Amino acid sequence: MLRPLAFVLALSLPAAAQALTCGDDASGFEAWKQEFAQLATAQGVGGRGLEALAQTSYASRTIEADRNQRSFRYPLDEFMRIRGADTIVAQGRQMYQNNPGFYDSLEANYGVPAGILIAIHGMETGFGNFMGDANVLDAITTLAYDCRRGPQFFQEHAMAALALVDRGAISPSSVGAMHGELGHTQFLPANILRYGQDGNSDGVVDLTNVADAMASTANFLRGHGWQPGAGYQEGEPNYAVLGQWNAATVYQQALAIMGPQIEP
Repeated sequence: MLRPLAFVLALSLPAAAQALTCGDDASGFEAWKQEFAQLATAQGVGGRGLEALAQTSYASRTIEADRNQRSFRYPLDEFMRIRGADTIVAQGRQMYQNNPGFYDSLEANYGVPAGILIAIHGMETGFGNFMGDANVLDAITTLAYDCRRGPQFFQEHAMAALALVDRGAISPSSVGAMHGELGHTQFLPANILRYGQDGNSDGVVDLTNVADAMASTANFLRGHGWQPGAGYQEGEPNYAVLGQWNAATVYQQALAIMGPQIEP
């Protein structure tokens, strides 16, 4: 559980991060962990985070999934069929009808309409029906070590994950998606720190809670330039913001199609 943060962890990694070893298999992972522990210490991560790092294991399933991503290569129609777009739209309409006040309040507070938030929720986890079965720290640290990914992106999220463990916001056993994403809409750890919101006003940010996850998703989009009242179809101002959520063109196109179908 993440208590609201008054500040964001200083996540930018120093130039030394560029010099960390990387690998294409598990053989160098333990040595990399020692190097990353030194960097984490310099970044202010404390004992719980460092102990969690020491306990991580190389995530072979994550590497296999990362190197075999095929769905984003499909044509749009096939992608939408595989991802169950018709079901997402039908269930999404019902979700809005069951709680219109909640979704309308999100649009009032963040400027993001219900249709796009519900479409993201459906696309990411089938409305929370499957939020992943991979150990978050194993996945994130493995990707931070992997040469294919390059040093900066997942090192930032690995550092954030350690900070979250250090603060008690997540545990070393927290489970998420294959790339370490957490919760109903699959936030990477650094984005939890930057955009996490307490949507149900219980004093904590917990992205396994629907209200917190939806508010955090809306805040993410707003933080990436979402313009209230502007369109999100191709060529309209907010379409580019969808690319900040997911860079795959077919994913952006699918959201743009499903959103208006879900909206009342």
